[in-house]
Amino acid sequence: MEKAASFLSSLLGGGGDAGGPAATVTSVLIYPIKSCRGISVPQAPITATGFRWDRQWMLVNSKGRGCTQRVEPKLALIQVELPPEAFAEDWQPTPNDHMVVRAPGMEPLKIPLASECATIYDVSVWEWSGSAYDEGPEAAKWFSTFLGNPTRLVRFKEESETRLTDPDYARGYNVMFSDGYPFLITSQDSLDALNEKLEEPVPINRFRPNILVKGCHPYAEDLWKTIKINKLTFRGVKLCSRCKVKILFFQINPPTYFIDQDGGCKKHCHPKHPWHTRVSSHQRGGSLCINKVPTINQDTGIPSPTEPTETLQKYRSGEVLLPSHKNKRQVYFGQNAVCKESLSANGEGRIIKVGDPVYVTQSFSSSGEVPA
Repeated sequence: MEKAASFLSSLLGGGGDAGGPAATVTSVLIYPIKSCRGISVPQAPITATGFRWDRQWMLVNSKGRGCTQRVEPKLALIQVELPPEAFAEDWQPTPNDHMVVRAPGMEPLKIPLASECATIYDVSVWEWSGSAYDEGPEAAKWFSTFLGNPTRLVRFKEESETRLTDPDYARGYNVMFSDGYPFLITSQDSLDALNEKLEEPVPINRFRPNILVKGCHPYAEDLWKTIKINKLTFRGVKLCSRCKVKILFFQINPPTYFIDQDGGCKKHCHPKHPWHTRVSSHQRGGSLCINKVPTINQDTGIPSPTEPTETLQKYRSGEVLLPSHKNKRQVYFGQNAVCKESLSANGEGRIIKVGDPVYVTQSFSSSGEVPA
């Protein structure tokens, strides 16, 4: 009986009967500009909105709507650099400190980390809209030239803006420009299991996690309800959905509206939704394919027609994992998480490092209990 309990504990990521770590942090990843290339760092401090610098900037189109790889895969080619000392716990930027942005065929762009910027209004990403700092005409020209469309770089205005996570999953937590939650945790073991099923393996950057761990059973992170890393408490709040959605659009004088066809469920797209665009006056209808990031090669910016989503659909879909869930066509990889200590004003010691052990303190008993 003890052996069976130990095996079950290990399978769920509980660390076995010795109470040891369930996994080890192997990578800490930050994405300063939403949907652009990430940075792998040895450590990162935790703030009220997630890792410091994560998704603090975002590119917006001429309407102020956030640009993502879902509709602009070329964003994967934009590299971002921050000073190494920017990830120290108490570091503060000076006027001489910059974020450096690079892209093929472009001269490096330097963005001051400590300068005051003008405010731009009516910026939106997903359900949120508000004001943000505009990083200026030089940055706008640089990104507009590279992407071929009018584009501006904006920075989240922490002093006056708040963006809350979905209260149905994580009440009271904040994010900046991330899709919905402060942290995404995945395991190398899950990626290895997926790659065994693929003809061409994919790297972890297809899934853009913040915390990559290793040493657990594949997909054990699905069942992690609460974990401890460096004495910080993380709570798994929602499986991360990964799908490719086909959108039907039609034009009604003059805006474009979309119908999302997901298992027969149809809904109108909010005008501020990133998928909401305008089509030419002669185009009355058609389909638009929105790519989820796992299909986009992060080295080339070119989407794959199907993989790895097609393979994940076979064994990681809602129909397989969560048969009672309404979104049966969604596929899942990784666990969205929040950090309890991010709610506290005292920020000392809130840092995650590569090599930190991961301890699971509470697990969901089955996949059917896991929020998604």
